[in-house]
Amino acid sequence: MRKYFSLVCLLGLLSCGSHKPSSDGWIDLFNGKNLDNWTVKIHHYETGDNFGDTFRVEDGVIQVRYDKYEGDFNQRYGHLYYDTPYANYHLELEYRFVGEWESTAPSYTLLNSGLMFHSQDPRTMPKEQDWPISVEMQFLAGIEPGKPRPTGNMCSPGTDVVFEGKKDPRHCINSSSETYYGEQWVKAELIVYNDSLITHKINGETVLEYTKPSIGGGVANRFDPKMKIDGTPLKAGFIALQSEGQPIDFRNIRLKELNP
Repeated sequence: MRKYFSLVCLLGLLSCGSHKPSSDGWIDLFNGKNLDNWTVKIHHYETGDNFGDTFRVEDGVIQVRYDKYEGDFNQRYGHLYYDTPYANYHLELEYRFVGEWESTAPSYTLLNSGLMFHSQDPRTMPKEQDWPISVEMQFLAGIEPGKPRPTGNMCSPGTDVVFEGKKDPRHCINSSSETYYGEQWVKAELIVYNDSLITHKINGETVLEYTKPSIGGGVANRFDPKMKIDGTPLKAGFIALQSEGQPIDFRNIRLKELNP
C-alpha cells in the first residue's frame, strides 16, 4: 500500500501533503517542536535510525550535530526526509552553519550542506547506499576572506540536468550568489516545476536556473539497480535536509504547491 500511495503521489494524481495549507497556500513542513513527518536515513544504518541523535530539534530549529559520534566520521552522510513527495512547488527555508566541522569527514564537507529534492524514497535505499538519487541545492559558506565561495549551487548525485541548453557533465554547477561568512542566517528558495524548470534563489535573488532533471550520472553508490534507470525524467520526489560533517541549523521550512 505504501508503494502504491507513493507512486500515485509521484504521478501527481492526488494531493499527498500531510499538512493543510494556510490561507495563502503555504504549508509548514517543520512544526518547530519535533521531527514528526520526517524520516532519517544515514549511511551504514537502516532507514529510520537517527544514529547519534544527528538530527534533533531545539529552540524551534532543526539541528545537525555530531557530539554523540565516537571515532571517525566514517562517511556517515545523513539525510532527513519529509514524508511527502512533491512535484511542483516553491520551497523556502533558512540555514546557518555553526560549530566545529568534524575533522575526520572529507575536506570538501567543511561549511558544506544542502537540500536534496526529487529524491528517491529513503525506504528504497539499501543500508550501504551513501547518497540518495536526487538533485541537490548545495549550501556553502566562505572559508577564506576575499575568496568567493557561492551558495545555492546545484549538485547531482545519480542524476543529470540541462544547463544553458545542453546536458551538463559536471557534478556541481556554481550559482552566481554572493559569499556568506560566519554563523549568519541565509534564506534559500527552491522553485520546482516537475521535470522542466528549476530555480534557486538566495536572500531573494535568483542565482541559478536549469532544466530537465533526470536519473543518470555517478556519485551515488551501492544503490538498488531497480531505482536507477538512467534517462528517466525526474518529475517529482522527496525533499531532504543534509548532514555530511558540518553542524548546521535549519528553520522556517515551508512549501507552497504550484500549478504545473
